[in-house]
Amino acid sequence: MRAVICTKYGPPDVLHMVDVEKPTPNDNEVLIKIYAATVTTGDVEIRKFKMPAWLWLFARIGFGIRGPRKKVLGQELAGEVESVGNDVKRFKEGDQVFARTDFSLGAYSEYKCLPEEGVIALKPSNMTYEEAVTIPMGGIEALRFLRLGNIHSGQKVLINGASGSIGTLAVQLTRYYGAEVTAVCSTKNLDIVHSIGADHVIDYTKEDFTKNDEKYDVIFDVIGKSPFSRSLNSLKEKGSYIIANPGLSQMFRGRFMRNSKKVITGTAFGKMEDLLFLKGLIEAGKIKSVIDRTYTL
Repeated sequence: MRAVICTKYGPPDVLHMVDVEKPTPNDNEVLIKIYAATVTTGDVEIRKFKMPAWLWLFARIGFGIRGPRKKVLGQELAGEVESVGNDVKRFKEGDQVFARTDFSLGAYSEYKCLPEEGVIALKPSNMTYEEAVTIPMGGIEALRFLRLGNIHSGQKVLINGASGSIGTLAVQLTRYYGAEVTAVCSTKNLDIVHSIGADHVIDYTKEDFTKNDEKYDVIFDVIGKSPFSRSLNSLKEKGSYIIANPGLSQMFRGRFMRNSKKVITGTAFGKMEDLLFLKGLIEAGKIKSVIDRTYTL
């Protein structure tokens, strides 16, 4: 089969299309013929090996010292089940599925084996493969962080980085939970975030949300670039400041902060139950994909 491999850490030209052996599913696995994959920020960070300083050594050991240990990147996919292992019960040949591969990677290829109990589910019936493939990473990240922040009706929530994979789904999920959403993005994406339900939109190239005297119950910084102290000042008492991609300084300051406000950081690991929850919302018309552009491979 054909696959894109990452030969070493570096710019996009370290990626090459090659022939590799087609995988065979184990007894508890399904073999998926991949019709769509995404290029996530995580994929780019692994390819370039651009990691936070505090994570650099651990990530280097985990991903590979001199080059990627897992050479086929790609963390989410959508496709059709071609065959199943002897013990598989949830899926059958011909099922249309979407999935998150997490650190097993491997979506930049024609086929991928995944365990039946992994983060995999039947594709939403009202989405194409291209639409569905954008959900598993950004959707689960957004869902789990918003749950940590206990988002609920009547709150005022600001989402910084609202036009990306996590951000667009965070806007829609926040609306689903009944909160009022202020979305922060660039000029070119103002219409997009309005169209998915943002109540208010701030163009960060023209306005700093930490200087407008507004107070929020929750600030969800998807990209980890909001000013720490000023963001805390923009929170109401007992408010939550969620940072999806924190730096070492943000993590340290948040851990030892002593007031009624809460700083939430960490990693949102994928769970099958979360993907099934998102699938239900999609089929109910509550959330949709936002796709900037697509490419053939």
